Amino acid sequence: MSQCTSTMVIMSAPPPSQWYGLDIETDTTINGLDARVAAIVAVAVSTDEEDFVLLGEELNILRDLEELISSLSPGVLITWNGNSFDMPFIAERAAQAGVPLGLRFGPLEPTGWSRGRHHRPYTCSWGEHRHLDGYQLYRSDLGRQFKISCGLKSLSRMLGLEPVEVDRTQIHLLSDREMQEYVASDARLARELVARRMPLAYESCDHFVPAR
Repeated sequence: MSQCTSTMVIMSAPPPSQWYGLDIETDTTINGLDARVAAIVAVAVSTDEEDFVLLGEELNILRDLEELISSLSPGVLITWNGNSFDMPFIAERAAQAGVPLGLRFGPLEPTGWSRGRHHRPYTCSWGEHRHLDGYQLYRSDLGRQFKISCGLKSLSRMLGLEPVEVDRTQIHLLSDREMQEYVASDARLARELVARRMPLAYESCDHFVPAR
């Protein structure tokens, strides 16, 4: 699969149908936060029409994820704490597996990631999609002003949404069906929470990072 070299052309906020939630789950039989050792075991991409869930061997997950994201109309990928976890984790695992992605980070930021969670957020884009970290969006104003938790589950419950709850340290014990429901729920919640912050949300997207 060739590496994406397309140029960002989105100048105004895309329609709701082009906002996509994204979430990953990692191997919890070991340190699931360390991208050097923990594989990605599930990825969900939530659109306005359906939720796509990728399970199985990590190599296939990464290849299918790149193909899926490339097939979506240019828009915004929404994660929750994705600037500090999901996106750098995906980048590190793809680099180890030799899977080329359209995922790009800021010019002053490393292309190799020694850990899965980072002390500061990294800006990124993926092909023709901008990226928005919903956690950073909520934390930057409502979280600081009202001293509330901006964790995905707690914020969702506070706003009347119903997250799927599991023991995050026991992800490896979930059945395929349970995993599908869990990872899809997180991707969907990220999308729904950001939708409540329009039009501010688009203004808070990461700056576009040109393909190198």
